[in-house]
Amino acid sequence: MKQPKRHPIAITVILLFVAFGFFFAVGYSITSMIYHWTGTPPEFWAHVISGLVGMILIVCVASISRLIASRYSKGMRQHHVLQSQILNAMTRIAQGDFDVFIDAHDDYLHNDMVDGINKIAKELGSMEQLRQDFISNVSHEIQSPLTSISGFAALLKNTALTDEQKNHYLGIIEAESKRLSALSDNLLKLSALETGGEPLSSMEFRLDKQLEEVVLMLEPQWNVKGIELEVDLERVTAQGDEGMLSQVWVNLLHNAIKFTPEGGVIRVILKSDQVNICCRITDTGIGIAPEDQIHIFERFYKVDKSRDRAHGGNGLGLSLAKKIVELHEGQITMQSEIGKGTTFTITLPK
Repeated sequence: MKQPKRHPIAITVILLFVAFGFFFAVGYSITSMIYHWTGTPPEFWAHVISGLVGMILIVCVASISRLIASRYSKGMRQHHVLQSQILNAMTRIAQGDFDVFIDAHDDYLHNDMVDGINKIAKELGSMEQLRQDFISNVSHEIQSPLTSISGFAALLKNTALTDEQKNHYLGIIEAESKRLSALSDNLLKLSALETGGEPLSSMEFRLDKQLEEVVLMLEPQWNVKGIELEVDLERVTAQGDEGMLSQVWVNLLHNAIKFTPEGGVIRVILKSDQVNICCRITDTGIGIAPEDQIHIFERFYKVDKSRDRAHGGNGLGLSLAKKIVELHEGQITMQSEIGKGTTFTITLPK
């Protein structure tokens, strides 16, 4: 047979009677213990006192229960709010919206998670900004030579051009094509170095001989401008990737030649001690302003974009040099002064 259902109100009344009976019994027991030491008052007052003690117990327990329930309820509400904020933030991040921040409070149980999500959103936002800047810079660098090539190729269709004009336009097209090729090559090298796609090969080689070979290779460039090369190379054996380090010296010397006026001086000094190898490349060129020096190793950064474009630069040479030096656990620094020249110092572990 089915048990008859009891009404919730009836159950509540029964529980209240049981609770009152329990607390009054406890109150009677407490007062009896007290009377054992103080003596028993008249029966009427004894019942009154035990009843008051029971009521006090009921009020205290009810207050404590209400406080606990209130705090628990508040904690649950905060937990649900925080959970909703976390889920919303993670959904927005998954959709590519990194403008996310969750306010943390001292009484939150998951502040570590909140801090972690805020940090992830901030880092991803920075990476997205770098990606957008990178795409913008690459597009700009590609568009400029393509526009020149397209424009001068169209001019070559003119049958009335002289041979001198044709050769001039063809020379510009050739130079712009080489600039595009250099841009592509440097981008591929930077990508390979940063992703580990082009691991370093380590071998011993004469660093002084390598620098000497680079100086001689670039002789047509510095000789045509009447630049004097002062070379002081100590006999040094280095350990590292010979091909990549050669790219560092080529980039730095090429820049020094490019921005040193005719009749200037470039000094290449190589020294070493028991711990480090130090190479300094100093020019008497135009120098770099202080506000530009802090950006000089950034990708695509150019001190004077119009002048640099005229020289065929793409703003990646110094970034590539810095990355190669860092992969060899070395350091590259720069000092420069407008109108007096620039010095690049490369320090490598011996």
